[in-house]
Amino acid sequence: MTQTAERAGELYQLLTQSELLGSCASVLSWDEQTCMPAGGAEHRANQLGLLAGLTHERRTSPRIGELLSELESGGDLGDPHGDLASNVREARRTWNRATKLPRRLVEELTRTTSLAQQVWKEARKDKAFSVFQPWLDKLIGLKREEAAAIGYAGGVPYDALLDEYEPGARSADILAVFAPLRDELVKLVAAIQSSGRQPRNELLERHYPIEAQQVFAEAAAKLIGFDFERGRIDRSAHPFCSAFGPGDCRLTTRYHDHHFSSAFFGVLHEAGHGIYEQGLPPEAFGLPLGQAVSLGIHESQSRLWENFVGRGRAFWNYLYPHARTAFPVALGSTPLEQFYAAINDVHPSFIRVEADEVTYNLHIMLRFELEVKLLDGSLAAADVPTAWNETFRNYFEITPPDDSVGCLQDIHWSAGLMGYFPTYALGNMYAAQFFESAEAAQPDLQTLFASGQFRPLKSWLNEQIHRHGRRYTATELVQVVTGRPLSADPLVKHLWNKYAELYGL
Repeated sequence: MTQTAERAGELYQLLTQSELLGSCASVLSWDEQTCMPAGGAEHRANQLGLLAGLTHERRTSPRIGELLSELESGGDLGDPHGDLASNVREARRTWNRATKLPRRLVEELTRTTSLAQQVWKEARKDKAFSVFQPWLDKLIGLKREEAAAIGYAGGVPYDALLDEYEPGARSADILAVFAPLRDELVKLVAAIQSSGRQPRNELLERHYPIEAQQVFAEAAAKLIGFDFERGRIDRSAHPFCSAFGPGDCRLTTRYHDHHFSSAFFGVLHEAGHGIYEQGLPPEAFGLPLGQAVSLGIHESQSRLWENFVGRGRAFWNYLYPHARTAFPVALGSTPLEQFYAAINDVHPSFIRVEADEVTYNLHIMLRFELEVKLLDGSLAAADVPTAWNETFRNYFEITPPDDSVGCLQDIHWSAGLMGYFPTYALGNMYAAQFFESAEAAQPDLQTLFASGQFRPLKSWLNEQIHRHGRRYTATELVQVVTGRPLSADPLVKHLWNKYAELYGL
């Protein structure tokens, strides 16, 4: 064995051990969100805080830094996008970032977010932002401390946090991409609202028994390729996907017996995340090549299955007869065209995760705008409800009736996930560009969907995106897969084409 191989072997062992320890904390976090009794909140916060500190200690081990330096100085890493070079490059980036954070801060953030999420649940249930406000104040202080420790250029602390989720991205980059997209969305929404067409949304608010929803949604997730031998679906206050490692990927959703779209499209969305996790090379667990590129790329996979497939006509050409069998009272006499129009209705709404694919990105832009202000101090936590409602009114011309459907609807701030939201809109753009390339490579995709065949698309995604792990950056991956840089054009084209047909534009 060469000296390079020996060093790489030791590095890989250290990286894998730290990720194994981190996955133990992930199990406890999943349990906290799904079935932990409320009385266990403080003890769970202490457990997670301790595990976060231990994991951070392993991830920032001086020995990892020494091995990285030795491998980098050896000059024999091979192809820059080969296994060894990719693992070393990405491990270096992660190690450099992690070593800037003191263990005390990592533990305090973990304990605080664990407790804050429990308070958020109660505040949301009671529609009372004032209950959550002290926790948001504390979290903002901790996230500013994190940003200062990481460092940032240009006086924008938000950039240090954004970089964790979308490596290399900056607020200015996000604004540059969002601006033309926002302009096109505003035009499209105006055109749709003036079309005079109004889908029969009430059909989605008929009675859909929760037990039947569970069976139907799980069948759909299995149909598109989520492997239930290596995953499962449970309930939580906010839908999410959590992958603990090879063979264990957990999805959650929430059900409403008079709201079909919420759980069904939530499951398709989270199944898209799960399919990505299940498509990562299991032999590379713990290493960069066994991890997702970025949250924007991750979100592209969920939005692709949820919207480009799941809200498409071909998908329902196949699945709608099964839906009428599953929900005979609600859908037995409803024509497919009415149902298809209803699930693609475009109208301003309060809840992000239930928004249509045209207005969804406006929800993200609102959150991005407020997060930047919270981090730079130009917006105080106490003023969030007012700022939220005013911005929401500017974007959607409606005002949330209470905090539960306004500034308390998302779990992200209570979980300390500031800098996360922009990746959702980036994900929509990535998804459009990837799907355009998938259809170019497989021109009969829509015909396959209409006959219930979704594996060809899943296999294409596995091959083009999932198997690479972090071999490429998000920017590089888009170029490799689609042959051009990320652009809002494919998403704008998709939305105009689809909704021009639906609304007779």
